[in-house]
Amino acid sequence: MAIESSGRPIYDENHEAFRDTVRAFLQKEAIPNIQRWEEAGIVEKAIWPKAGEIGMLCPTVPESYGGLGLDFRYNAIINEEIAYSGAPFGFQLQSDIVVSYLIHYGSEEQKRHWLPKLVSGEVVSAIAMTEPGTGSDLQSIRTTAKKDGNHYVINGSKTYITNGQNADLILVCAKTDTEVQPAWKGVSIILVEAESEGFQRGRNLDKIGQDAADTSELFFNDVRVPITNCLGEEGKGFIYLMSELPQERLSVAVSAQGSAQRAFDDTVAFTKDRKAFGKTVFDFQNTRFTLADLKAKLQVGWAHLDWAVARHVKNELTPEEAAAVKLWHTELQWEVMDKCLQLHGGAGYMNEYPIARAWRGARVTRIYGGTSEIMKELIGRSL
Repeated sequence: MAIESSGRPIYDENHEAFRDTVRAFLQKEAIPNIQRWEEAGIVEKAIWPKAGEIGMLCPTVPESYGGLGLDFRYNAIINEEIAYSGAPFGFQLQSDIVVSYLIHYGSEEQKRHWLPKLVSGEVVSAIAMTEPGTGSDLQSIRTTAKKDGNHYVINGSKTYITNGQNADLILVCAKTDTEVQPAWKGVSIILVEAESEGFQRGRNLDKIGQDAADTSELFFNDVRVPITNCLGEEGKGFIYLMSELPQERLSVAVSAQGSAQRAFDDTVAFTKDRKAFGKTVFDFQNTRFTLADLKAKLQVGWAHLDWAVARHVKNELTPEEAAAVKLWHTELQWEVMDKCLQLHGGAGYMNEYPIARAWRGARVTRIYGGTSEIMKELIGRSL
């Protein structure tokens, strides 16, 4: 089984050749190891340089910084294929989120130092926004970065941080000014290396799903970093975060669509094979009607996704449109997962079946990157 990509107008033969490379990598390096990674609760870092070697990391990084200089369509291909395979990689965060901050706001020195290492997989990155007391409300973060001579001294804690256990470089959202109003004007993004004194990783958090994706607590206790580690201008961090959220939300939507398609394809195969009352489960009208409804919605989903990716490549996708894209595709993903699990019957509740893992993993996509409720609020404000 595979995603049907032929005939999609935003892709050409170069994209399809790249897709074949990604599929081959996943078939060799990921699929045989998924169960082991799930049981270990983490993907070993050794896989990152292997992905970097074939161009699966950060394809949008300019050639002058060691990248391929491609557009987001290549990121979308990677995300679709990883989601369809079920591989629990944290590549998406590095390729779609972290490097965009560095490309758009980093100093020349920061770009030359970090981007080649992110592209090659030598360095694994994370971005630390969420705190124990703040979720979507980034203006209310309590982590501080106070100036002491030519250094910042960072104190605070973060939670739910993707790649937290493996990260070598963390983009930390902190308050460099706790007095300014409105509060968002005091937020900055600071580059922190994991080897910094005072930095400590907490637990690899125990989640409902996505067991192999390391999601961690991070602690900063008088962590000293040079002031030159500030990304862009001090106090502009919140603006940068808002500017980059559309791509992050589109990225989540791409993966949601790929994951939903795999659940659907698996379920069609399962229902055609499983017998009940003397015929296959697929032969029941209810099964066919349910699958037909999902098929139609997935067809609409792929067209909508390609429209959004095309607009994003032309820098035309608005924040409200990106919010709608994330909302629609993650809600579709959940509908597909839940109905497909139901069609598996009792088998769907068993972790040995892929649908169970996919169903558990899908639950968070309506939360991270901005909850569905926040997406509706953003869309509503634009009406």
